[in-house]
Amino acid sequence: MAQYPWAQLPDLLIKNQWMLATAESCTGGMIAAACTDLAGSSSWFERGFVSYSNAAKTEMLGVPAALIAEHGAVSEPVARAMAQGALLNSRAQVALAVTGIAGPGGGSADKPVGTVWFAWATPAGLKSERLLFAGDRAAVRTATLQHSLQGLIALLRPVA
Repeated sequence: MAQYPWAQLPDLLIKNQWMLATAESCTGGMIAAACTDLAGSSSWFERGFVSYSNAAKTEMLGVPAALIAEHGAVSEPVARAMAQGALLNSRAQVALAVTGIAGPGGGSADKPVGTVWFAWATPAGLKSERLLFAGDRAAVRTATLQHSLQGLIALLRPVA
């Protein structure tokens, strides 16, 4: 388990009897897959939502279509709504959400390729963050996976 930089995540969740739900767009399920790569994940991983399309974000997570229309799918309000929706539509106490532009196309001056919004919902509250990753599609998605789980660990450490 040591080869995973997020290997301490299970202990932080299990200690508090918390379950995790993920809401993913640009990573397409990579985060859920990384979590379930760890043996025993059924004791702390509740479910994952792959909400790649805008319609899926609305249908699966309850993200208002008007919010997506106003801010775009890759935005702080949408990432936060995705995390909250993951909690509301699961039995988890902790959720993380990612939405971004992995490329190679789809970027703009305001939201270049590599832009990713993260949101983490924990019993301590809701936090969001925007990062810009360099590299090709695979590099952006891998960096998103790693940052989402390491960010969650950093948030859970103080309360665990």
